[in-house]
Amino acid sequence: MREMTEFLRREYEEMEKQGLTWTIRSLNGPSQPHVKVEGKDCLMLASNNYLDLANDPRLKEAAIKAIEKYGAGAGSDWSIAGTMDIHIELYKKIAKFKNTEDAITFQTGFAANSGLIPQLAGKGDLLVSDELNHGSIIDGVRLTKADRAVYPHSDMAALEKILEDANKKDYRRVIILTDGVFSMDGDIAKMKEICKLADEYQALVYVDDAHGEGVLGDGHGIGKHFNLEKEIHFQIGTFSKAFGSFGGMLAGSRDLILFAYNKARTWLLSAAFPPHVAAANIAALDIVEKEPDRVKRLWDNTKYFKKEVESMGYDTGNSETPIIPLIVGESKKAKRLADKMYDEGIFALAIVYPMVARDKARIRVQMNAGHTKEDLDFALEKLERIGKELKII
Repeated sequence: MREMTEFLRREYEEMEKQGLTWTIRSLNGPSQPHVKVEGKDCLMLASNNYLDLANDPRLKEAAIKAIEKYGAGAGSDWSIAGTMDIHIELYKKIAKFKNTEDAITFQTGFAANSGLIPQLAGKGDLLVSDELNHGSIIDGVRLTKADRAVYPHSDMAALEKILEDANKKDYRRVIILTDGVFSMDGDIAKMKEICKLADEYQALVYVDDAHGEGVLGDGHGIGKHFNLEKEIHFQIGTFSKAFGSFGGMLAGSRDLILFAYNKARTWLLSAAFPPHVAAANIAALDIVEKEPDRVKRLWDNTKYFKKEVESMGYDTGNSETPIIPLIVGESKKAKRLADKMYDEGIFALAIVYPMVARDKARIRVQMNAGHTKEDLDFALEKLERIGKELKII
C-alpha cells in the first residue's frame, strides 16, 4: 500500500530542494513576547498575538470560571443543542463592539469565509476579489458557481473597470471581497475607495478583517478606522490574533445573521466551540475597549521598529501595520535569515512560495504590545549584523 503514496514523498522532497517546505517549531509554554521554543529562550517576532492577550490572566480566569460552570465542551452543534447563553452573550458583545445589528461566531475565520461565501453567491452572481486575498476567501469563492473576477492588488482603476463591465450584464448581485489588512505585506485595503465604488455600482462589500481586529480603529477594526462600519455589509474577523483567544466572527445586519444561521454549512454542521472559549473572547473584547493604551503601545513599537529596519536597508514593501515584512527575495536566503535569527534567540518565520510570490520570500516580523524597547533593540542589532553577513543589506 505504501507504494501508492510514494508520490507524496517525491513531491515533498522536490519542495525541500527548492526551499519551499515549512519547519515547524513547538513552543514549550504560552505565547507571549518572550517564549521557550523547543527548550530555547527566544524573543517572539512571529506571533499574531498583537495585543499580548494570549496569556493575560483575565482571559485565563474567565475561561476557568466558564469551565467550572459549563464544563469542557458544548456537547453539540450550535444549530442543534450546542448554543449556550454564554455564546449569545458573546454575539451581543461582538455586535456592540463592531457597531452592527447582530453577530455570530464560527469555529475559525477560515470556516466563516469558506462556509458563508458559497451561500452568498451562485449562478448569476459575480464575485470580485483582490489578488492577494487570504486563502480562505479564495477557497470560498472556488466553492461557488458564481462568475469570478480578480483585480490586481489594491488597483482601484482595475476594480472600477470590472464593475463597469459587470453593469453591462444582468448579474443578480455583485460582491467585492477583500482582506482588511493583507497578512503577508501588512498593507491596508483602500476601503474608502472600495466602498465608494461599491455604492456607485450597487455592489456589496465583504471584508475579512482578521489582522485588523484589535489593531485598527482603536482596536475595533477597519470599519471604525475609516468610519465605514455601516458601508461594509459583511464583516469577518477572528479572536485568534490580536484578541489572544480563538474562533471566527461574523458581524452585520440581523438579516445576514439569520441567513448565516440557516445556510452556512460550517456553522450548521460543526460543533459549537467550548464555552470557555466564548468566555475568554468576551474578556478580550472588554480589555480592548477599556485599555486603549494597549493598542497605542503596539503602534509605538511598530513605528519605531519599521523606521529602524528601513534605515538599515531592509525592504519592508508596502507595510502600514504591525506586520513588517523583511523581503529578501530568494526562499533559501529567507530561510537562512530565519535560522540565524533563531540561533541568536529570535523566533521569526520565513514566508516562502506559495504563500508569497517566488521572488518575494521574506521574514514576516510581527510587533507585540508587550515588546519593550530593549526587546526591539536586541532584535534590531541582530538583524543588522546577520543582514550584512548574508548580503541582504
